[in-house]
Amino acid sequence: MVAVQKKGKYLEIEFGWPKLSSAGTIKVVSLSMLILGLTALLASAIFDSYVTAFVGLGLTFWGVLFLVITPTKYVKLELLTAASSSEAANTEKMLNLAETNHKGVYLPPKLLRDHLSSLIFVPATENEALPKREEIPEEKTLGTPQGMFLTPPGLALSKLFEEEMGKSFTRLNLNQVAKELPSLLDELGITKTALIDVGGGKVIFETGKYIFNDLCLETQKFKRTHDTVGCPFSSAIACALAKASGKPVTIEKEEHNPNNETTTIIYQILEE
Repeated sequence: MVAVQKKGKYLEIEFGWPKLSSAGTIKVVSLSMLILGLTALLASAIFDSYVTAFVGLGLTFWGVLFLVITPTKYVKLELLTAASSSEAANTEKMLNLAETNHKGVYLPPKLLRDHLSSLIFVPATENEALPKREEIPEEKTLGTPQGMFLTPPGLALSKLFEEEMGKSFTRLNLNQVAKELPSLLDELGITKTALIDVGGGKVIFETGKYIFNDLCLETQKFKRTHDTVGCPFSSAIACALAKASGKPVTIEKEEHNPNNETTTIIYQILEE
């Protein structure tokens, strides 16, 4: 399991121990070793047994070690924001050169050569038809007379979600995503207050404060990029929705309320 927490100016990304069985984890085993070790040490003191003392010391040592040492990495938030900002700046330049203000369309798996990946199509004109599968270039970022093809800024994050779930979003429908994704975001430490409403060809995502808030606010400085493809977090959810619905998806609106620190993202599920 991967857990992500905000600690000051850092993101703590913790890769937890794998499950040993459906009933327990390494943590449970470690606690058991620690308890047995302390019990053995107590017994050695009562019965004056060196063997029991050595066993107790060994169990206590390894129990504490497994509890204290966890594979954890700290990533400075400014580094993530800077990397995202650089990517957004490059996308902004490409969109400015193309002189397009049209919404980016997150393509469904059936239109992609790699149905497990994600791709954004930015149409050259307002009524431009979606490209056929054979018309989509192998390159992730490329301009054609029809429009531009861009790699979603949230592609890596969406793949992390799938790895944590143990399955692709292509195996879920929208209602299942609405049920499972908020729980996953809570488990990962991203947000505890996510709600997803599905209906009327729209998906509305609402959340309170979440760890990628500052990063997503940074991308708002690049208006065309923000309006066209969204921030990394809203983009990751768009990737998931396109896979789950099997239909094209656009990010219609992304609003941040600084007063109550809430974020609302509205997605449109398009009919082909």
